[in-house]
Amino acid sequence: MPGANRNFRSLAPFYPRAFEAFDFSEYDTIVSSTTAWAKGILIPPHAVHVCYINTVSRFAFAYDEYVGALGAAGALARPVVNRLIHWDRKAALRPTRFVANSRNVAARIAKYYGREADVLNCPVDVDRFSVGTGSGDYFIVASRLLPYKRIDLAMRAASVAGVPLIVAGTGPAEGALRELARETGTSMLGYVDDAKLNDLIGNARAAILPGEEDFGLVPLEAAAAGRPTIAYRAGGALETIVEGTTGSYFDEPSAESLAGALRDFDAGRFDAATLRAHAERFAPDRFIARLREIVAATRA
Repeated sequence: MPGANRNFRSLAPFYPRAFEAFDFSEYDTIVSSTTAWAKGILIPPHAVHVCYINTVSRFAFAYDEYVGALGAAGALARPVVNRLIHWDRKAALRPTRFVANSRNVAARIAKYYGREADVLNCPVDVDRFSVGTGSGDYFIVASRLLPYKRIDLAMRAASVAGVPLIVAGTGPAEGALRELARETGTSMLGYVDDAKLNDLIGNARAAILPGEEDFGLVPLEAAAAGRPTIAYRAGGALETIVEGTTGSYFDEPSAESLAGALRDFDAGRFDAATLRAHAERFAPDRFIARLREIVAATRA
């Protein structure tokens, strides 16, 4: 559909019916990966559905933030979002088994859906990255540009701390962030390919994870490139960063708190080989082996 990538939120009312329309009558085992909709697929009575869930639907656990992202249409959208939440809770009863990408998400599943979930951390494609030199004088944010990612906070913090910041990525918030970049001196690169991203992260002083993440893959990708991460002390980052060994934290979701962490940051405390070894603990082969075990146990 034209414009679907840009206006995906406005298509939300159509997703439940679309996913329920998939025909799984010829299958006895279905494995899905979802942030919202795929848990609601309909399966035949003889089948099992193992749902790998990356987060509870954002419109369910962050209602005001989700509606706010719709802008002027937010007030009009509230009845629609409420109906989606009703569907979401029913859909969460359908999978045979949930597998969460983090303890953080497993706790949300228990709170919002009343169900238990196995925990299997996301895999990291460590082979996409090689250990860099860390010789650049800049910090980097590599992210989809969405409001909840709090990239604006990183930009303001770097300006307060007087350090260079590079932002790589695209997304719905790009226009507003480019306006802020002109005020703060941030370099906005837009889309970069894998090879360029590897170089950018590997040569950075550190990556920054300024928002609360469901899991927080960036600290592991940075570690695969031999670089530490400075992250907000909340959410999934608590499960992917070893403080003082693979990164450090800031405690308040404010530019001042992060600016203090940027000023105090000492790249010499971190060993590239240790960082790489940490990332390799999350390599895809380990993920695949454990997921196979979970699927086999569910079928049994």
